[in-house]
Amino acid sequence: MASLLRSLRRRIITPDVSETRLATRGFQVKSPEARDLLETVGETFLTGYAYAAEARTPAEAEERLEQIPRRFRGFAYEGAGMAFAILDATPLSIGPKVAGCLAGRGDGQIYLIYVGIGWAMARLPRMLWSKIHAPDPLLRWLALDGYGFHQAYFRTEQYVHGQYQDPRFPWPAGGPPGYANRVIDQGIGRAMWFVGGTDVELVATMIGRFPESRRGDLYAGAGLAATYACGAEEDELRRFWELAGPYRPQLAQGSAFAAEARVRPGLVVPATEIATRVFCGVTPEQAARISNEARPEQPFQGDVPAYEVWRQRIADQFVSLGGVSP
Repeated sequence: MASLLRSLRRRIITPDVSETRLATRGFQVKSPEARDLLETVGETFLTGYAYAAEARTPAEAEERLEQIPRRFRGFAYEGAGMAFAILDATPLSIGPKVAGCLAGRGDGQIYLIYVGIGWAMARLPRMLWSKIHAPDPLLRWLALDGYGFHQAYFRTEQYVHGQYQDPRFPWPAGGPPGYANRVIDQGIGRAMWFVGGTDVELVATMIGRFPESRRGDLYAGAGLAATYACGAEEDELRRFWELAGPYRPQLAQGSAFAAEARVRPGLVVPATEIATRVFCGVTPEQAARISNEARPEQPFQGDVPAYEVWRQRIADQFVSLGGVSP
């Protein structure tokens, strides 16, 4: 009976896979290969979501998540993070799910799980956000990256083409006014890699339509997606680097975030190596080390969130190494 109820729960709360099709979303199709890659990413996200929604415990879900092919496993954990956050915030399960996952093998995928929490925020009423488990004061900002990605992916006309921002975004409580939108922009930029179908000319054009004050964060997100999800050849990535112009330090910063997210659980793929070489001038392992060593120890540095200090330190480090300045 319990198994039947979990299966029913999975069917009720799991989004339909058709929602990940580029044709459904109206996204650019650069090539059949790029389309297949991006759609596989979406399908794998939903697979991880479904595994988590149906599992009795996070450990049970992890047994299945670890069987996902290594190139796409992080996306499955991202989907699981979304499902666990929804279960934690609603009366659909017993016992903490996100905390349980982070205490197990999910620790290696902590960045993706926090991003998945942001997907849950986009689907939950704001009155339930206080029930979300995101205890790390530095990494909780990644939830806003996930929120921004979700909104740009599913509400593309409003968030990408309409360039919408919520001037009173209420989370996290007590955060510096306006900063949440900068992290949301990182997620929007990451989604624009999907909206543009990995077509670097189109992605750069879309970013260029935004106010100048938002472009750095958008390029950071696009660099993250180009390095983690991949989908572009080396010559295309070099063209994207050229088009980024004054935002190359932010492009490198996003690429370094992606490198650390793949290096930490041991999921580096050849396409990631190419991307960090183009955007950062170093290997994924070196980029991950720069990202890790730049992490602040305190949640705030004066009035500036540690997350922003972290991002700026990474960007500055690549500038000092040479090769990313406009």
